[in-house]
Amino acid sequence: MNEEQLHPKRHTLAHLLGAAVLEIYPGSKLTLGPSIEDGFYYDIDVSGKISEGDLSKIEDKMRELLPTWTSFSHKKNTPEEAKNVFAGNEYKSELIDEIAAKGEDITLYTSGTFTDLCRGGHVENPSVDITEGSWKLDRVAGAYWRGSEKNKMLTRIYGLAFESKEKIDEYLNMREEAQKRDHRKIGQEQKLFFVDEMVGKGLIMWQPNGTIIRDEIEKFARAMESDAGYVRVVTPHLAKEELFLTSGHLPYYKDDMYPAMVMDDGTYYLKAMNCPHHHIIFRHEHRSYRDLPVRLAEYGTVYRNELSGTLAGLLRVRCLAMNDAHIYCRKDQIRDEFKNALALTMKYFEIFGLKDYWFRLSLWDPERKDKYVDEPENWNYTEGVLRDVLVELGVKFIEVKDEAAFYGPKVDIQFKSVIGRTESMSTVQLDFIAKKRFELSYVDETGKVNDEIFVIHRAPLSTHERFTAFLIEHYAGIWPTWLAPVQVRIVPVSEKFNDFSMSVLSSLKSAGVRADLDGASDTRGKRIRNAKTEKVPYVVVIGEKEVTANSLTIEKRSGDKIENISVENFVEILNEEISTRKS
Repeated sequence: MNEEQLHPKRHTLAHLLGAAVLEIYPGSKLTLGPSIEDGFYYDIDVSGKISEGDLSKIEDKMRELLPTWTSFSHKKNTPEEAKNVFAGNEYKSELIDEIAAKGEDITLYTSGTFTDLCRGGHVENPSVDITEGSWKLDRVAGAYWRGSEKNKMLTRIYGLAFESKEKIDEYLNMREEAQKRDHRKIGQEQKLFFVDEMVGKGLIMWQPNGTIIRDEIEKFARAMESDAGYVRVVTPHLAKEELFLTSGHLPYYKDDMYPAMVMDDGTYYLKAMNCPHHHIIFRHEHRSYRDLPVRLAEYGTVYRNELSGTLAGLLRVRCLAMNDAHIYCRKDQIRDEFKNALALTMKYFEIFGLKDYWFRLSLWDPERKDKYVDEPENWNYTEGVLRDVLVELGVKFIEVKDEAAFYGPKVDIQFKSVIGRTESMSTVQLDFIAKKRFELSYVDETGKVNDEIFVIHRAPLSTHERFTAFLIEHYAGIWPTWLAPVQVRIVPVSEKFNDFSMSVLSSLKSAGVRADLDGASDTRGKRIRNAKTEKVPYVVVIGEKEVTANSLTIEKRSGDKIENISVENFVEILNEEISTRKS
């Protein structure tokens, strides 16, 4: 059963919830009760107070009412008639006025003795179609009416609804796992990052451990891109208004950019995208057809004016580093360059052990001339090329009309995370408007200036922040050795073995291994447990036996043990694991 099929059930349960609350808490005022991704909720101005301890009582009332709900009937009403039904409920009155102002029908739906303002979309016979165990009330929260803090705080009661009890249990188990893997929780436990009110919301403070992971990912991307023929550039964090007017970010993207800074030589903005700066770098030199393609890459920091209420850990921030690159190519090079960009993206995923993903080809709508560049020939050609590339790569993909960028078609990579959340991670986009806006061109084989420059925008690792959040959840904080902030922890059994332990530490560090030594006064067992709690990949235990034999005893994070191994051989094992970036 898909989400569309579950909607009527969830919507019906929202009605049933509202009816039960009115029975137990007379005088309460119902507002809005929609179905949502995992169930339903109802926002209620409660006469009294509802806490999570009251949910079982409300559930019992819902079960008591359910057998009397054998069907739904509906009736069109005038605004006055509808307001009479909900006399004294200012929330329903406001909704009725809005519906009437739009010229839409005002319909009331009834099941049992309960009537609600509704557009429809219910199961035919709730008493039969809603089975025991396939739903439950979940939690209580606060919610402002219409989402505005200027309005009254209402009580929001959430419920879960799926096809069966088994699906409910599966969902709850997955949610519990998600809570364990929450990147904010693990980020705090492992001292990766934090946000401080004095610095500002959505502005990430990377701690030493988090910075190591961040640097390793960037170092990896630099190496991969160098092998793929990219050259790196660095661009300023701000630019004059004229640049963003030329790119089109102003005025269309203005609400997402920070306010203007008026300087003595003009008006400046913090950049929200790297592409305008890269276009300037490309056009700064005269280009020959022999120079193309040009691939410019940058981990560029950009700034988004996100509302404080939308910020969420690393997933949505105000200052972010994009794994960005722009490929400038001829029309006949689009196929190979787009294919190579997607292949590189999939190579990244393979290294990180990411498998559950698919592709989304976003196309234009030729009827929407207001939304898209009016170049039908380029749209038809480029969409065909992108489709052929996806087929040639043999990947799973879907096509979606009217979701392209205004400047060209794009391919987004959709992921289903280990905690069941589906989200867009990476994107590769084709642009055939930058050439006009920035006067991009090259000299072709005939010696003439050719302005048919196509730009591929690609961000395979999304933003540093978002991708790190995804990896934290993917690995559950158990980092592969190449990413682990501490790769080896040395634990001497007692202080008399510190000298040998320090020499081992020195050898590991000289080999480029991130190692430290825990010579604290705690017991050996506790220090080993601490290392395992911190998810350190390898623990080196040093005692009399190791010093006498000039060897090491290694305890792996997995529980396996390596005994009587030399420092040199251990370094070889580590170097192999780190250099191949095993997940």
